[in-house]
Amino acid sequence: MANKKNIVAEINPEIREALVEMGAVDAYKCYQCGKCASVCPWFQVGTYEFLVFRFPLETVLGLIASSEDKEELAKEVDKIYRCVGCEACVDQCPLGVKIPDILRSARRILVDFGSYPETLKSVVQKIRNVGNPLGEPRETRGDWAKELNVETYSADKELLYFPCCIPSYDDRISRVAKATSLILKHGGVSFGILGTRESCCGEAIRRAGAETVFNETAKANIQAFTEVGVKQILVSSPHCYVTFSKEYPELGGSFEPLHTTQYFWQLIENGKIRPNKSYEKKVVYHDPCTLGRQSGVYEEPRNILKSIPGLELLEVDDFSRNLSLCCGAGSGALWIDWPKGERMADIRIKQLVDTGAEVIAVACPYCLQMFEETVKAMNIDITVMDVCEILHESLSG
Repeated sequence: MANKKNIVAEINPEIREALVEMGAVDAYKCYQCGKCASVCPWFQVGTYEFLVFRFPLETVLGLIASSEDKEELAKEVDKIYRCVGCEACVDQCPLGVKIPDILRSARRILVDFGSYPETLKSVVQKIRNVGNPLGEPRETRGDWAKELNVETYSADKELLYFPCCIPSYDDRISRVAKATSLILKHGGVSFGILGTRESCCGEAIRRAGAETVFNETAKANIQAFTEVGVKQILVSSPHCYVTFSKEYPELGGSFEPLHTTQYFWQLIENGKIRPNKSYEKKVVYHDPCTLGRQSGVYEEPRNILKSIPGLELLEVDDFSRNLSLCCGAGSGALWIDWPKGERMADIRIKQLVDTGAEVIAVACPYCLQMFEETVKAMNIDITVMDVCEILHESLSG
């Protein structure tokens, strides 16, 4: 009989203690029921074995990222960075075990030793150097707003609009920032932007494990916001929303974030804007993980779409609201190119297309970018739009 592997002999208390110190304390709550595995988006993909429930046990044993063999460590790194932080596991866990936090602690160790994906190293460096993950010049961050004559924020204005890095630089996604600004102008809202003075919110790099650069970036934003008297921040990205509401307070930044769908529904309810142009299309709404499961914003985007004349709103049976399938871009995965057949967006697009929709509505720049690229790659004839773009089209004048 072959000798059995002695797991006890491989327990590494030093790694365990380091993981717990960096935020993996939830590992002790897990009782290995395995419910998380069935709701993980990798289960839907079906081509990559990602046993979520193992991470807490491996943490307690100090076995995460513990291999000294180069090839084995590379496999462990790949596994650790497969988590997209969608929190479907947290949503369904009987004890609310935060596995993404457990994996973030492992990532922090890997980042400290420089043993993490090269693409993410590049993203972290770009944010540190120029304040955005695309490596674009800081001086051009506000160029999208010039033709609209959007003003610089000052303390007498109601809102700071923080569009997120991708809408600030990407030609396609910048249309979301432009539509948002035009809706605000239509509603008579006093707002401004900071342009060159703002940097990435830092959410993606924190989830990737780059804690030091996150702290530097966040503190710079907090200082910039505080100096000009920011109180309310309107955001296009749910990732910015979560970061400003839940993580900046840890560093002394107390601001009230509002997602565009929340704020625009308020404007509609208060009669400040009224959709009156008919939009005769079948639209299916995709719940972003960070806006839905992590922030509890489900109804406002749907209410906006329902308020638009002629629009028929569809749902994905069994996979909407808190059961929505992730687009695959969270926790830094937007910049990781998974092999063909291992992409969550392919599965999600099929679910959305199968509803018979003509338009996929999203409320997150990450989802918009992932879906735009995916429908092109899959050669599917369907339009992908942000809720704000659809709303803008329905306003007259």
